Amino acid sequence: MARKERKQILATEDRGVICDAFRKLGSQEPGVAQAANVEIAKAIELPLRKTLLSGNILGNIFEPMDFTDNPRVEFPLDLLTPGQEREFYAYVIPGEGRIPERRVEADYLMVPTYQIGNSIDCTLRFLRDANWPVIQRMIEVLEAGFVKKLNDDGWQTILAAAVDRNIVVNDPNATAGQFTPRLVSLMSTFMRRNGGGNTGTLNRSRLTDIYVSPEALMDVRAWTLDIVPDAYRAGIFNQGGSDPDNLNLWGVGIHALDELGEGQEYQNYFTNTLGGSMASGDLEIVIGLDLTSSDSFVHPIREALQIYEDNTVFRRGIFSLFGKEECGFAVLDSRRVLLGSL
Repeated sequence: MARKERKQILATEDRGVICDAFRKLGSQEPGVAQAANVEIAKAIELPLRKTLLSGNILGNIFEPMDFTDNPRVEFPLDLLTPGQEREFYAYVIPGEGRIPERRVEADYLMVPTYQIGNSIDCTLRFLRDANWPVIQRMIEVLEAGFVKKLNDDGWQTILAAAVDRNIVVNDPNATAGQFTPRLVSLMSTFMRRNGGGNTGTLNRSRLTDIYVSPEALMDVRAWTLDIVPDAYRAGIFNQGGSDPDNLNLWGVGIHALDELGEGQEYQNYFTNTLGGSMASGDLEIVIGLDLTSSDSFVHPIREALQIYEDNTVFRRGIFSLFGKEECGFAVLDSRRVLLGSL
């Protein structure tokens, strides 16, 4: 999940609208001032909505899907249940007789959606006297609240799918807490062996990305000659360039996630909330994903982000913005997730 450089949330034309609205906030006519509140809210809403839905929340893992005009968030399941792939095969037709029937059907998975909200408030005096960096910062804080909530919900959904799959891969020869190339090889093999199908199956599960703690990622640059050859070590050491939190090993992207690692947020959620367990003696989890297609990690959106002004506090000399949206997360095929430990 490459970390993208933060861009200015507000375009020049948006700033012009808001500047004009700020001047109107000082009007002695309540109707003019309240109309300015509405203009500010609408000018902020569109760029903020673009920021939230452009893929910056969870990188390229979850696929945002528009369900604003659909009363039910449902996804048809594959008619083939995982583990039954080898039960579907052809027959030798006898000299007399009919071909056996094999009737199939599929269920629908309903993904629950929920509303989330956030707000930010300040005095009108502070708003009028603030320069642009302060105003920009207010909008960034409003954005960060939504991003944090959605980011956590998405990763917690992934962790729940990994625990439900009940497969944990580890390198038994590694020191506790050490990230090794053998773990990458084992996770790639397990993803393939437990993904269904055979060598020629299209869209077969394949390990494409691994998420580890920053400490584990730095282990890569500390691999010694007994782990990888010196020439290969040099190539690994120079990988990353301007983005050292992302490496590539045998076609598998390796990404650092601050919330992973001993005592960190997602590690604690895995252990304490989900009751997950690692291989004996291991210290932290590693998350492997198959992102070859967007058929599993879905982010249905029932109500897009809306920003409103709270004109009930205007009499108290307060400017208030609040926003809300309705969405959900789901992993439709747990074979796209694999858990490792080190």
